[in-house]
Amino acid sequence: MGKALALSLMVAAPVAAEEVTIAALGDSLTQGYGLREGDGFVPQLQAWLRDRGHEVTVLNAGVSGDTTAGGLARVGWTLTPEVDAMIVALGGNDLLRAIPPETSRANLDGILQAANAAGIDVLLIGLQAPGNYGPEFQQGFNAMYPDLAAQYDALHVDNFLGALSDAAGGDRRAAFAAYMQPDGIHPNAAGVALIVEDLGPEVERLIARVAQQ
Repeated sequence: MGKALALSLMVAAPVAAEEVTIAALGDSLTQGYGLREGDGFVPQLQAWLRDRGHEVTVLNAGVSGDTTAGGLARVGWTLTPEVDAMIVALGGNDLLRAIPPETSRANLDGILQAANAAGIDVLLIGLQAPGNYGPEFQQGFNAMYPDLAAQYDALHVDNFLGALSDAAGGDRRAAFAAYMQPDGIHPNAAGVALIVEDLGPEVERLIARVAQQ
């Protein structure tokens, strides 16, 4: 009778979810430039996910100043055996340096190829080019993220910073005043919190993909 009860309890007991490790490959927006250690994108995202019951570790693979070429050079050693999924948020420094979109696209393609070869699911997060680069540049830059996401069946978000302007009712100047650091490039802690609230559900979709494997 005792053995039967023990067996019944074992069958009824919920299976603990395995911890998921996500590498966040990016630049200063990922790294947390100008912020205290706990206020950056990675620690805030990890806390947001854990508060919602996810057994997850988010690894900070952000390097300030990095371009898509730098990300491509680092992706091999970013995808260590414990990594289950990857967030790719690169392109801002390509944009600042006016690197041709076809070059950035080829680098992102290489990153996604490496993830695909390793059997790693990806969330690809883009940025939006302003019009002052010209319509051809703007179109090529903005299109590379959804195009590559579709090609590699990656999850995709249009704009890493999109939540900031949305929170200010589309008023770019108000968004900068409320949610950006004085350099006008990097979000402050409050801005990062909005970004995490915006991107968090997509990261949850990424975790769900890992669970289905």
